[in-house]
Amino acid sequence: MPEMLSPHISRAEFERSATAAARNIANQMPSEVEPAARALCLKILEPIRAALGGPLRINSGYRSLALNRAIGSKDTSQHRRGEAADIELPGGPSNAELARWILASDLPFDQLILEAHRAGDPRSGWVHVSHTTRRPPRRQALTMTIASHGATYRRGIVA
Repeated sequence: MPEMLSPHISRAEFERSATAAARNIANQMPSEVEPAARALCLKILEPIRAALGGPLRINSGYRSLALNRAIGSKDTSQHRRGEAADIELPGGPSNAELARWILASDLPFDQLILEAHRAGDPRSGWVHVSHTTRRPPRRQALTMTIASHGATYRRGIVA
């Protein structure tokens, strides 16, 4: 039986990474990170799944330092602390709709980013959502688009 972080999300699912598998990078979550991952799953991911008719797909949950650096993310990423997940709802609402729903909800998210969004394509990209118990939630919402000059972040969910 798999170790579960919440009723529908396993530890293996939260640690799974296509990049880690392709590059043979270890990505096991240390025990000290597990409480934050459980809180994210229980307070954010499970309610999303329940309200929008789950299941959800976690593209990136926990990231080891080596994995985080391999994908070019900052060492301070909330993924490193088990506080963030990049998600999609296969067969469900578009990523833009998912981000707008989370923003309109009363979920205690810390940061919400509609990432790699392409204007006019609501299914593009994915949704980054985080939760922390280290401080009150910021409820910061951003849209990140990628253009020839790199990533651009704008306040709000722009889709």
